[in-house]
Amino acid sequence: MAKKELQIIKSSGERVKFSIDKLEKSLQHSGASEEMVQEIVHRVQDELYPGISTREIYNRAFALLKKKKSVYASKYKLKKAIYELGPTGFPFERFISGILHYSGYETKIGEILKGTCVSHEIDVLAIKNGTLNVIECKFHSDDGLKCNVKIPLYINSRYQDVKGPLDSQKGTPYKDTEGWVVTNTRFTKDALEYGKCVGLYLLSWDYPRGDGLKERIDRLRLYPITVSTLLSGKEKQFLLERDIVLCRQLEKNSFLLDHLGVSNGRKQRILKEMRSLCNS
Repeated sequence: MAKKELQIIKSSGERVKFSIDKLEKSLQHSGASEEMVQEIVHRVQDELYPGISTREIYNRAFALLKKKKSVYASKYKLKKAIYELGPTGFPFERFISGILHYSGYETKIGEILKGTCVSHEIDVLAIKNGTLNVIECKFHSDDGLKCNVKIPLYINSRYQDVKGPLDSQKGTPYKDTEGWVVTNTRFTKDALEYGKCVGLYLLSWDYPRGDGLKERIDRLRLYPITVSTLLSGKEKQFLLERDIVLCRQLEKNSFLLDHLGVSNGRKQRILKEMRSLCNS
């Protein structure tokens, strides 16, 4: 069987045809040179077999890329790194707040808003250009899960409950409100259609096209600390517990590495990695 006709298994369990183009594009997205990309693609292709999982393909490509240049490997693992913000959704909420903050929004996290019927804790409030965006985040730790229509249905009902009181307030720094649903995975077709119908703004890994989470992160160079190939899992958790979710934040709060007992030499390598990601 030709390599291009191999059936591989996605995280959802679905069998699909192996795509060289997708592998090439994901490697190119990391910043690797075309020569490096082709070398890795050829080596990965040589190790393919029917029924191999996308995770195994990713792990092999990641290991090869890491040997070439760690900063490329860090960018390559972006999607997986966002899953590592779990298991709770709180770091993801801070991550979204950070992305919006560096995009010119004034943000707040975990605010309690009084609704027409009951009060609601809102994940992120973000104001820009006279619009108050009421944002609910749906974090999935499993890349095989999607946000189905039940999620925007539920979130829209909460948004509608707080919208009336928000609109009736006087002397506010905003003129309009908008409800958002943000997820680290993808929306189903029904979820997208419902969101569009009721006027919710939906943001996922690859939606809106050309302006999804993936594109925003790369454009703004706002990578989560979990992309690091130098920090251990325990060190990442220590930093997340202290509300350090962005590489940019760690670069500015490098003293936290001293609290972790990181040697000076290793500290400098970690900070060099952070600077490379922030300025790549």
